[in-house]
Amino acid sequence: MRDMNTHSKQKNIKAMTVIELTLTLSLLLSLSAVILFSVKGIFNWKLARFAGEEIRAVYIAQKNYLADHHAVIVSELEESELLPYLPGGREAIPEVESLDGDFLIIDFRVIPPVVMNGASVYDPSGKSSDSLWDAGVR
Repeated sequence: MRDMNTHSKQKNIKAMTVIELTLTLSLLLSLSAVILFSVKGIFNWKLARFAGEEIRAVYIAQKNYLADHHAVIVSELEESELLPYLPGGREAIPEVESLDGDFLIIDFRVIPPVVMNGASVYDPSGKSSDSLWDAGVR
């Protein structure tokens, strides 16, 4: 009799192990999906933050240039005039990568500078002073 009871207990344990394994795998897949979405958000934030840094670099270059040249109208600025004031000895006004992977220009002829997507301002953050896709000034 003892052998039969031991044998029936083993069947229950095996069935329970399969259920536990299924639950564990489904939990791991759910957590993987959450992590995957978080990583995408972090990547988008990184692009936005880098764009904000590039825009602030152009903004500081504008302010330094205008401090040296008081009579200049910002809308008439030329790229070659602003380049010596950009940090790092750059050879061109920086471009930034959009969330879609396109490279967008920074309009340096307005204060503060903005990222342009064709003829419109590109700022997917929705706020004009959060330092994401903008200079962070009001």
